[in-house]
Amino acid sequence: MQAEESFVGIKVSEAAAQRAKSFLSSRGKGIGLRLGVKTTGCSGLAYVLEFVDELNPDDEVFEDNGVKIIIDGKSLLYLDGTELDFAKEGLNEGFQFNNPNAKGECGCGESFNV
Repeated sequence: MQAEESFVGIKVSEAAAQRAKSFLSSRGKGIGLRLGVKTTGCSGLAYVLEFVDELNPDDEVFEDNGVKIIIDGKSLLYLDGTELDFAKEGLNEGFQFNNPNAKGECGCGESFNV
């Protein structure tokens, strides 16, 4: 399924692409990563990132830097225009979400609101 013209899409930084490709390669299967949201946390919504082995009927697929990002239609409303990045700071490392739709985040950084 192709993304609709009205959506900006999802961007993947080079660092995030390298990490995602490494995870998918180590896993030995998967067509990409699912980016979504779930209702939780003190600000209302939290990011979900998981492997995808097959597409669902309502999925939109974006590809950037050689990585496929799959998003369900409902989550895309909250995530359109987001850049997925990967950062390593000291002993901590992980994916980061630069979401232009987020109006605020909780103090711990685990959830956001729009």
